Amino acid sequence: MQSKGLIQGLSLPARMEAILYLKGRPLSLEELAEIAAVSREEAELGLITLITDYAHRDTALEVRQEGNRYSLQLRDGLGDLVQNLLPVDLSTAALRTLATIALKKRILQSDLVELRGSGAYDHIKELLAQNFIERKRQSEGRSYWLTLSEKFHRTFAIKAEADLWKQAA
Repeated sequence: MQSKGLIQGLSLPARMEAILYLKGRPLSLEELAEIAAVSREEAELGLITLITDYAHRDTALEVRQEGNRYSLQLRDGLGDLVQNLLPVDLSTAALRTLATIALKKRILQSDLVELRGSGAYDHIKELLAQNFIERKRQSEGRSYWLTLSEKFHRTFAIKAEADLWKQAA
């Protein structure tokens, strides 16, 4: 596979950076080592180099350590900038619920609550109030079908699946 060769051709700190960016969640040294296909010691050296590089760069990102896990995050103090750039005012939990609906394209409210927990009811109210989703009563049963609204597609500029397939061809 050619992409694996490209990844292996990157320096170890660059691979650590790519892994942290793509995973989007804190990872332990063991997880980093396994994904990068290196020893724990090599992963630690690569991570130390990456942390040092970020410390000496004028960048909006930093490698943050939380316990024994590491993640790539925006530097502290950029909250105001982020708030001005984000197009919506949704809680993180509501955004995750919205992402779940987006991945499923159409989901029963009862199934969503089973996946996301009872807090999903509040998220659904928030998403309905901001017109990011639409809700229709299920023809048979007591639940509702949840789908994405036009506002969702305009705000997040998600292309229709058919358009994505046309571009890929």
